[in-house]
Order: sequence, then structure tokens, then C-alpha cells
Amino acid sequence: MKAAQSKKSIVRLTSWDDMPYGAYYRQALGQELKAWWPKLFGLYLLKIGALSADLDTRDCAIFHQINVGLEGKCLHVIAEPHRLPFSNKSTDACLLAHTLSYTGHPRQILREVDRVLLDDGWLVITTFNPVSLLGLGKICPILFRRHPYRSRMYTQIRLLDWLGVLNFEILHCMRLQVLPWRQHGGHLLSMCFPVIGCLSLIIARKRTFPLSLMPMQKQSTHGLQQPINASTCSYPQ
Repeated sequence: MKAAQSKKSIVRLTSWDDMPYGAYYRQALGQELKAWWPKLFGLYLLKIGALSADLDTRDCAIFHQINVGLEGKCLHVIAEPHRLPFSNKSTDACLLAHTLSYTGHPRQILREVDRVLLDDGWLVITTFNPVSLLGLGKICPILFRRHPYRSRMYTQIRLLDWLGVLNFEILHCMRLQVLPWRQHGGHLLSMCFPVIGCLSLIIARKRTFPLSLMPMQKQSTHGLQQPINASTCSYPQ
């Protein structure tokens, strides 16, 4: 996996309201994930990061929802996202709502998530899309120092590559919110130009077996040797 390094300092956000149009991003993600929450099942859901804790997950079928982070509201566990204080295979689902966008250890966080997830556990990732109107703001010197332009933005291809190394199966992958300043980004624009959506959403499941299975070769029954009778064998003197 290619290293994700950045020279600029990373400032963590404690709420979606701390960034311009953050309420629109939260509503767009909540609307898109509303159909997926009832499909998640299990005992424990980890909402890693302040933005994950600030996302509405009341429709999720998992009853025990634990908010993990260093700063933010309604946190249950104070810990670094890349050093989760949970045992191996103890969690049914993990939510990373822009957690990778505001950290210096994105790959380590994914490895920690892979460690604490049960087999066939769920992973929900949201990030900013650099190939969008929002991504164009990163090249503007005036906007470069403001949120969300100073966050880290990853292409979906890069995220899918990281998840593929960890053997996650991708169930759903899309981009949404074409216009940053509107709740749904414009219905027509979202249908015609989904590739330039400001938000990227990936839903995956942890798998413990290779996704490309090799067929088992059947043992051929032709040409089998007959059993040797030791009494008829002649050995050299």
C-alpha cells in the first residue's frame, strides 16, 4: 500500500457544524445510509471519530453503539482511533465517517478495524472526494487553510486498494452531494454526474477466505496402478 503522508498539520473536528456546509454533508450521508442500517446486525457497533459519533445511526439494528475518539461530544471511550483498546474480533461493525480524512495514520486505523472486527463484520467508510468541486478548493491558496479543504482526500481507487489488501469485500461504493452547498447536491446533477460527488461512501465486509477461490482438482481414476503382490516379485541378488 502506498504511504499516505502530508506535510500540513491535521486539525481534528468535533462536529459536522465545525465546517462550512457540514450540516448538508451529515444529512446527505444520513439519507444514503438509512437503507443500510437495518441490514447491519450483531451486538457492538464502533463509531470511530467525532464525526462518526455525530452521525445519526438510530436506524441501525445493532443495539450497543460505542463512540470512540479523542475529542468530541458524547464519547464513551477516549482513545486514539489507530490504537483501539478492544480485543481481537470483538466488534460486529465499524463506522469511519471521515475519520481517515482527519488523521495521520489512515492505514493503521484500517488495520486496527480489521483486527477488532469479527469474521464477516461490517465496515462503513465516508471521505471527501478529491475529484469534485470540493477537491478543486485545495488548489486555491485562500481556501487551502480552511475546512474541509485542509483535510485529507482519497480517491475511491486508493481506498479500494487498501481494503483489498486487507481482504474486504466491497458491497456498495458510490459518490454523492455534487454541490457542497445543497443538501442533496441537486437530483439531476447527482444522476448525471455521480463521479464528481463531494462525498465518497464505501460499505464492505471482512472476509477470512480468498475472494477468488481456486477450483479443486478432481483426482483422476485413469491409469491407476494395480496393487503389487509381494510373493510374485523378484529382487536382484
